[in-house]
Amino acid sequence: MSRDAAIARATDYFDSGAFRTDLARRVALRTESQDPERTPLLDAYVEGEMRPALEALGFTCDTVRHARAGGPFLIAERIEDRSRPTVLGYGHGDVIRGLDDGWSEGLSPWEMREVGDRWYGRGVVDNKGQHSINLGGLKAVLETRGKLGFNAKYLIEMGEETGSPGLREVCAEHRDRLAADVLIASDGPRLSAERPTVFLGSRGGVTFDLWIDARDGGHHSGNWGGLLSNPGIQLAHAIASLVGPTGQIRVPELVPAEVPASVRRALADCEVDGGPDGPAVEPWWGEPGLTPAERVFGWCSLEVLAYETGNPKTPVNAIPPRAWARLQLRFVVGVDAQAVLPAVRRHLDRHGFPMVRAELSREEIFRATRLDPEDPWVTWAVDSIARTTGKKPAILPNLGGSLPNDTFSEILGMRTVWVPHSYPACSQHAPNEHLPVAIAREGLAMMAGLYWDLGESEVPAR
Repeated sequence: MSRDAAIARATDYFDSGAFRTDLARRVALRTESQDPERTPLLDAYVEGEMRPALEALGFTCDTVRHARAGGPFLIAERIEDRSRPTVLGYGHGDVIRGLDDGWSEGLSPWEMREVGDRWYGRGVVDNKGQHSINLGGLKAVLETRGKLGFNAKYLIEMGEETGSPGLREVCAEHRDRLAADVLIASDGPRLSAERPTVFLGSRGGVTFDLWIDARDGGHHSGNWGGLLSNPGIQLAHAIASLVGPTGQIRVPELVPAEVPASVRRALADCEVDGGPDGPAVEPWWGEPGLTPAERVFGWCSLEVLAYETGNPKTPVNAIPPRAWARLQLRFVVGVDAQAVLPAVRRHLDRHGFPMVRAELSREEIFRATRLDPEDPWVTWAVDSIARTTGKKPAILPNLGGSLPNDTFSEILGMRTVWVPHSYPACSQHAPNEHLPVAIAREGLAMMAGLYWDLGESEVPAR
């Protein structure tokens, strides 16, 4: 019975092909939470996959529901000794739409296939593969030690890809059942494929629509050009007033006052690298004076996700009556999510764009969260991962993307440490989503080592 034995058992789970079989079975369930027709499969994933897997590890499981959620939540717990630390795990079994027609020849989002050193399939990284790795690590420790040596709880949701409706309410209602010393979970990408990473929160996300309804119907561009306002042009200028030609945000309320010193220290040795298949960083884009890592992990970005005016697929010689755009602000701690849309409204009015209408495009707002990079739980986790891998992990104060981490840090009031098992060029949310097999195998080893160390006496004070 040893740490090395637990890690070996976790990697044997991979090498035997058993992990691949489990993950392929889970990927085959079309748990697209954006499609109401898939609702029965959301239940099937919880009841047919997660409940049996967790019950086999000695967890007591309870399925709960909320009126706002399209799918169920699974709450599981294994209490061994209330004097020992309690860790909460989290994962989501729903996936983004498969986008079946966009996948490369021979690939399908619903049949996991190995090509070269990668597994392809929808959910292999977001998030079925990641929580499957963590459950594999728990299993290896339990089978090696005969017990975990700590208390474990788990929460599985089936609506993260639609903004986690009902998650916050469920956690508030079941606060005592979900109480823990720390959240240790996995989602998002590593800093790079080769470097183990921990991140401690996430950027927030506010998505909003801007549009102009100028008049009913289009009018001939020859007969009326120069006489009628063009909403496509007006909206372009309105957006340009919000964000400059090199991506710098021009609305003070949409950025923080500064990058904290502890964040700068954590990011000092972090180099953003999407790998050979990822895009190259464009150093001239974004907030000037910041490193690429500071721009994506310590600052905010305002992006245009879609823009439409006229008939894009079949343009005609007419001044369009309407223009529409969807924008998204990814923001860090220090920006008030509720103040974003009012600030945009005031800015547009000041700059002569009262004709532009603005509304939130989705009800759910992901809030920005960040655990102090110098917190003792961070040091503990980094030391454990370094011991297992022989590599120095990257510490990211928060993920560049958005997660419902505020549910855990604010509602449940716990420290949050995320250990991702993916990499930036994994094609998450796109066709050809894939997981490098080396990351999966190393992830199983890391989590077995991390869970083993949780069962030892030397953990941060409660």
